[in-house]
Amino acid sequence: MEDLIAQFSFLSNQALQDKSFDPATIEDLMKLFEIEAYKSWAAVELEQQQEVEAAEVAMQEAEDYMDSVMESAMDEFRRFEAEMEAISKAELDSLVATAESARKMGTFMENAATIASKRYIEAALNSATASMKSAWKGISTSKEATAESARKEGSLLFVVVPFLLFGEKDKRQGG
Repeated sequence: MEDLIAQFSFLSNQALQDKSFDPATIEDLMKLFEIEAYKSWAAVELEQQQEVEAAEVAMQEAEDYMDSVMESAMDEFRRFEAEMEAISKAELDSLVATAESARKMGTFMENAATIASKRYIEAALNSATASMKSAWKGISTSKEATAESARKEGSLLFVVVPFLLFGEKDKRQGG
């Protein structure tokens, strides 16, 4: 292109100085400029096309890499999710087992308290019965006057013992 510009400068100077200069020579030079311009344009287009193709290849590589990284991240997330789910399930199972154990212990303690209270009531009744039998024995062996006063005391026991056993419970319950 520089050669064409130098040639054009030379012909322009010659056209100014020489009156018999043929303008067709400049037209031939202009055709060469046009051809050179098309060649430059084609070269630029080719270079641009190559750059576009290189950019597309780089873009595809970047997309492939991104897809690979995303797939890897999703796999890691799925593994993490499965691991967390397993840990959560194990913890839930542990809590359920602990709750079930506590429920069984509560049931056992309730049954033990029920049995203990029944035995306490039986022991209290047996003690009251033994006291009453002892009192009646004492009454039957004593004299008639002593027997009469013991009966009064014995009948008093029949009123006092049930009140002691059941009356206090009724007071606590509001009755």
